[in-house]
Amino acid sequence: MLLVGANVSQASGEPQGSGEVPAPESEQAPEIADALEGADASQSAEDIPLLPMELSYNASMDRGISLSGSARRILEQRDDGTWRFRTDVDSFIADIDESLIFRWENNRVIPLRYRYKLSGFLIKTREQAIDFDWDQMVVSGHHRGDSFSLELEEGTLDPMGYQLQLSQDIKAGKREMEYRVIDKGDYDTDQFAVIDQERLSVNGDTYKTLKAEKVRDSDSKRQSLMWFAPERNNLLVRFLQVEPDGSRYELTIDDATVGP
Repeated sequence: MLLVGANVSQASGEPQGSGEVPAPESEQAPEIADALEGADASQSAEDIPLLPMELSYNASMDRGISLSGSARRILEQRDDGTWRFRTDVDSFIADIDESLIFRWENNRVIPLRYRYKLSGFLIKTREQAIDFDWDQMVVSGHHRGDSFSLELEEGTLDPMGYQLQLSQDIKAGKREMEYRVIDKGDYDTDQFAVIDQERLSVNGDTYKTLKAEKVRDSDSKRQSLMWFAPERNNLLVRFLQVEPDGSRYELTIDDATVGP
């Protein structure tokens, strides 16, 4: 997942939870609201096209010792009309290869084939595979060597596809989202909400962003925040995750190419 905090957390064996997030280098921008509101309202009832893109990110992790790496994300349409979504993360502690083949229909990600591999220094290799059979309404695969097969619920997403769906739904004007996601051989219900609008400075560039969070239980001690840029095809320009022990995992946009 490009929202890679969960993956690195799994690699380190840390428990999942949420902590307080230090204020990012950004400022609230209430004047953005009017411009965004009009655009979102007009898009919400229309088809939201996907655009090919190639993104690169700087990745950092602070667990008492600061480590850095890079991440690359590519979205491309294949000759048969399906799409490929791929993420590669290269860091000192872990390498991640993640990919999804899917259809884009009626503003929805329809996952077909998901693959994930985590490997790295002093890390046991972990793999996950998920295959979606929409004709038979069955989802099957394996996680850490254990196979599974479940009844496929309408609208189900995978660990990578929901991230793309989240970006597209926010682009369409939605501000509260809920997804059923197959991960680790079972269903999860993931909720997200847009909570603020901020001007965000990243690598010398300033973005008008919508800030979203993953909604967790009130007693959760883990926090995941995302900043999307509506004027840049709703690109994810920053991701921040804070663990219960104060460890921070962060992605910031380095370069982006959008369009054919």
